[in-house]
Amino acid sequence: MAKITAAEVNKLRQTTGAGMMDCKKALVEAEGDFDKAIEILRKKGQKVAANRADRDSSEGAAIAKVNDDNTSGVIISLNCETDFVAKNDSFVSLANELADLAINYDNKEDFLAADFKGMSVQDKLTEQTGVIGEKIEIGGFERLSAPFVGSYIHAGNKIAVLTGLSAAVDGADVVAKDVSMQAAAMNPVALNEEGVDQAVIDKEIEIAKDQLRQEGKPEAMLDNIAKGKLKRFFKDNTLVNQDFIKDSKQSVAQYVKSVDSNLEVTGFKRVALG
Repeated sequence: MAKITAAEVNKLRQTTGAGMMDCKKALVEAEGDFDKAIEILRKKGQKVAANRADRDSSEGAAIAKVNDDNTSGVIISLNCETDFVAKNDSFVSLANELADLAINYDNKEDFLAADFKGMSVQDKLTEQTGVIGEKIEIGGFERLSAPFVGSYIHAGNKIAVLTGLSAAVDGADVVAKDVSMQAAAMNPVALNEEGVDQAVIDKEIEIAKDQLRQEGKPEAMLDNIAKGKLKRFFKDNTLVNQDFIKDSKQSVAQYVKSVDSNLEVTGFKRVALG
């Protein structure tokens, strides 16, 4: 049997919001597998916080940059080992300089090979690892292009988001920032239903059915009720269907259309640390 430490139990409790004993039992049952323990808690009907992503991310700074005509953006995360280094002004300044350079590259590999003040980005990271005494590397690298791209960086540079809109209408900058803040706060799994991976859908249906069986619902009813629960999952976990955090009486999609009836969110990218 896997030995479960108090630190692992506490991490699961902080991630899910479930009770200490429930977390310990789930970890024991999952033989220490963190993701499996979360699934076990959910199958047992525990209300689990949707804190899925970024659990094991290291420290650092996530920076979003958008080009001058707001048609393309990039997010990079400059990763380090401790929060002390991540908050250092010179580290954050380096992260911003690197992000300014990254806007010119389509992928992480080309960016790492790019020239940065007479040396490659990768060599600069190696140099800084020696100077700072911590492993310094580029973690996240995400690009987004659209007729209008806006961004948001959460306080402390822990989360950065890009949002693409279908047109550069009046007020597009405010809309893109609002939707980016939504994605930062609510961590959607996809833009809309079509963007949700089939494996995620299958797992949600399986979890819903297990919960319903434990509630004593007849097998013949499970499919229909599970489909209803899946609709709720889409509403809670896909960006355009979520309740808008600034006005929960409307969805994100409805908020966007309130600015311009033809406006749509075309995509988003989110990078988080810590």
